[in-house]
Amino acid sequence: MQFIRKSKDRGVADLGWLQSHHTFSFGEYHDPEHMGVSALRVINDDIVQPAKGFATHGHKDMEIISYVISGAIAHKDSEGNEAIIPAGDVQIMSAGRGIRHSEYNPSTEAETNFLQIWIQPNKKGVKPTYGQMTIESKGTLTPLVTPDGRDNSLIMNQDASLYKLRMGEDEELTLANAARHGYLHIVNGEVTAAGQIFSAGDAFALGPHEKVKLQAKTGLEALWFDLP
Repeated sequence: MQFIRKSKDRGVADLGWLQSHHTFSFGEYHDPEHMGVSALRVINDDIVQPAKGFATHGHKDMEIISYVISGAIAHKDSEGNEAIIPAGDVQIMSAGRGIRHSEYNPSTEAETNFLQIWIQPNKKGVKPTYGQMTIESKGTLTPLVTPDGRDNSLIMNQDASLYKLRMGEDEELTLANAARHGYLHIVNGEVTAAGQIFSAGDAFALGPHEKVKLQAKTGLEALWFDLP
């Protein structure tokens, strides 16, 4: 494995209304050894308190993906998009030449837990776009966001793909990525890889021509990034 990132070692931000764990350097958390993998720049594991959220703010030239684990997110942006993203949905916002948006927890009772993911684009200055979809798992690896929208996935401006990985207890799978980079982030469950146990919030990267055998210890939900 090229890189291992355990949940307990991530950066932490606690703003009261927001508890966030940063896989890579973000905001006031900076670690030069954790600046991203290939085009993958941010994975923030955010818990937002009821009726709280991110006020309107701007982004530019970044592919921003939200993966909702529990609860929901209310989204509104300067392009006129307004939507509720419930658990089980995936959202992408290609910020392009510039977009402003807000995100908040629409519930007055329950927390929202979602992953905020940033991927650097291979095209700058494009017209901002928005996409949202409920994607049912189809087999072990289900494409969520891809460069070409294959298999009804959402589209990003980068030669990268994001997959949902689902495994049953004791199921095995070998991950390999030829001449590219790969990154696995555990959402729920436990899996062994290279003699180590990985659980929710843990992650690891594979370099070009590396492969690793996974064995699920429980039912497993994870995100697999195929990166340039």
